[in-house]
Amino acid sequence: MGIRLIRHPVLANYYLTYRCNAACSFCDIWEKPSPYVTPESVERNLRDLRRLGVRIIDFTGGEPLLHRHLPRFLEMAQRMGFLTTVTTNGLLYPKRAYELRGKVDMLHFSLDAASAQKHDALRGGVPCFAFVQESLKIASRLGEKPDILFTVTPENWNEIEEVYRKFVAPYKLILILNPIFAYNAVGTSLLPAEALHALERWGRRPDVYLNTAFLRLRATGGNQTIRPVCRASTATVVISPEDRLLLPCYHAHEAGYSFPIEGRLYDLYRSQYVRHLQKLEGRWRFCEGCVINCYMEPSFAVEISPYFWSSLPSTLCYAWRKWGLLGSLRLLGRPLKGWGREQAQRLRRWFSFPPKKKGAGFRPAPAEVPLSMS
Repeated sequence: MGIRLIRHPVLANYYLTYRCNAACSFCDIWEKPSPYVTPESVERNLRDLRRLGVRIIDFTGGEPLLHRHLPRFLEMAQRMGFLTTVTTNGLLYPKRAYELRGKVDMLHFSLDAASAQKHDALRGGVPCFAFVQESLKIASRLGEKPDILFTVTPENWNEIEEVYRKFVAPYKLILILNPIFAYNAVGTSLLPAEALHALERWGRRPDVYLNTAFLRLRATGGNQTIRPVCRASTATVVISPEDRLLLPCYHAHEAGYSFPIEGRLYDLYRSQYVRHLQKLEGRWRFCEGCVINCYMEPSFAVEISPYFWSSLPSTLCYAWRKWGLLGSLRLLGRPLKGWGREQAQRLRRWFSFPPKKKGAGFRPAPAEVPLSMS
């Protein structure tokens, strides 16, 4: 265990729906029946997430572009000061690109092979490859800079070079390498040694993002319940499409807990019962050996440990490559702008008076009329 640097959650994984228009072999979320989140619940929860100290909102799924109100959610989140991120399989991006323009700070296109045959096979036979190609062209015309998110499996790790050459280099994008992980008997965490060595080499490139702490964690056997690395319950907030708080995380909540939010996320998250469960983070039986990237990354960021120092260079390099110094500073200042906007609105409410009705003004009270003249 290291020294806790940040004691509030920094990331929210907001599941807009579990529905998906693909059927990836390394994912089972598309098998689940699911509603869609409502705009009213999203607005309430974003305000509470702001109070809790969250800085990044990952609108996820399923396929987040299936939700018709996604642009509204993104605009709302940015206005409140959050950084926004969305990962898509590309099937709907050509149709929705213009309404999403400028609203996603970190837009990721999933691409796991250099040919349609191999990529679409990983997507359950759904023809995503052609849509990713079209999405890249449209994003380029709109001035967007999406990242290519490559999920590395034992079957496709030797495709990285060709994907980089065909899609990353021509568009001057960033390639994000995401080593596969196992959960609920889906996927595998076992990458061959030669694949891990190849990932180390790729991670040294300036236009490739690989959190090298992921490799370090795998080399040491993943999370250990005796000395846990995972801080999923305190570094992240996970919200389901049913508007429930999931603990300790999405991938383990079926064996863990879920609580109805009902418009009180802030109070629920800070309740004594939830805080008791948070003390057990990384110590549950199912946490042994876990290497799930989306929870380990914020865990590395909030605590000074060997994993913090391993992840820091790649994180800084990504920010420099993605936004540059001024752009990074501008994004870091967005939460302050959101806070200032909220304070200004509060002050206006405090010092505002209801508008006068037309013709309203001081009028003397009418004289009392006697009931009788006698």
